[in-house]
Amino acid sequence: MALEEWGPLAGLIGTWTSGYDGLDVSYHNEDGKIEETPFREQTTFKPFGPVDNGDQHLWGLDYRTAIYRRDEDLPFHTEVGYWMWDATRGEVMRCFMIPRAQTLIAGGVVAPTATSFRLSAELGSLTYGILSNPYLDQIAHTTRFDVTIEIGADTFSYDETTVIEHQRWPEVVMHTDRNTLRLVSRED
Repeated sequence: MALEEWGPLAGLIGTWTSGYDGLDVSYHNEDGKIEETPFREQTTFKPFGPVDNGDQHLWGLDYRTAIYRRDEDLPFHTEVGYWMWDATRGEVMRCFMIPRAQTLIAGGVVAPTATSFRLSAELGSLTYGILSNPYLDQIAHTTRFDVTIEIGADTFSYDETTVIEHQRWPEVVMHTDRNTLRLVSRED
């Protein structure tokens, strides 16, 4: 497999894990306040492609993430989706869904050899946007998502912020998640 086809995403291919180094800062419904939750995580990125949309040629990673609180066997957060690379346009896209019936496509212009980049999505955008089920849109209205990615030889870090207008909190919630994962195995 020629990894250059995946551009800046090539370094993500494989299985990644972390200890309880991750930190989720979010509104907790059961306590009615903003709290910090340390977490551990496992993420896999499996390569595929090309995917052809007429003249557009995308190379992708199928990804799955599971995030666990301390002493819990079941994840409190999961994601399934794709990371895509469009070499002609120099764009990375991250498309994912969480099991709260919410989905988004974040994207940004990225150099082919970049090891650090930023992706964004905004409510109402027809390209890099956010969709929520009617209940979430009313109770926890998500308006923006930003993530910064850093890829090392055997580490992968992210720092993301989801902006939420929550009916049960008087201010805009800046829901943040960050973690550094370590490479467990490369899949090629």
